[in-house]
Amino acid sequence: MTWFGVALASFLGTAVEFVEALTIVLAVLLTKGWRSAFTGAIAAVVTLAALVLIFGYPLVHYVQLAIVQFIIGFLMLLFGLRWLRKAILRYSGFKALHNEGQAFEKELARQKAQGKSGQGFDSFGAFTSFNGVLLEGLESVFIVITVGLAANSLPAAISGSIVALILVVLAGVVFRKPLQAIPENTLKFVVGVMLSAFGTFWVGEGLGIGWWNQDLSILVIIAFYLVASLVFVSYLRSVKRANSTASPGVGM
Repeated sequence: MTWFGVALASFLGTAVEFVEALTIVLAVLLTKGWRSAFTGAIAAVVTLAALVLIFGYPLVHYVQLAIVQFIIGFLMLLFGLRWLRKAILRYSGFKALHNEGQAFEKELARQKAQGKSGQGFDSFGAFTSFNGVLLEGLESVFIVITVGLAANSLPAAISGSIVALILVVLAGVVFRKPLQAIPENTLKFVVGVMLSAFGTFWVGEGLGIGWWNQDLSILVIIAFYLVASLVFVSYLRSVKRANSTASPGVGM
């Protein structure tokens, strides 16, 4: 896979997580003040950076590539299929679409319930900011490490995530509200397809499978997952419509 392809995969995957983390940080900022929000967020970012340095590069230098490709590919496949399953359920109507605006209002109400502390430092707000950034960031670290190691290009994966982080932070500074304009549900659908495809490809690489035209076969695998997902969405929508039509006559 090219350097740009690795960076793009990392960018798309981590951008989704950064948007969700930003929602929590903004809610803390508006209710507890900037000191609490930024202290927790910065502490979480430092923790995540340490995790990448501790677990990322040693794996590259001391573990056989085929083993890394299989293990990481398998984990990525599971991770991608989980995202894809949720996306299919959302687009078929069996699961509510994720709404960052609602998530923001919910977190805002939770912070206000704890009592606003103005611009002073608030431990609850800092902990909330730290916890939110850390949890969302852990998934970002997973994406960076898996994409980077499986493609043997960790610097490209890190670069993609850094660009995503900078863009999301800049958008948060400019708009100071949840990034509702970003089609997050669609983005998660695309990332789920990509992670599933990359995971399948790298599991095959680890098992010694000779893929057709090597990296170009990823495009075929992506197309397969995309078409299969759209077929599932169409089928589940028809099932939901059939159930909705049959429901009124149940009590008669």
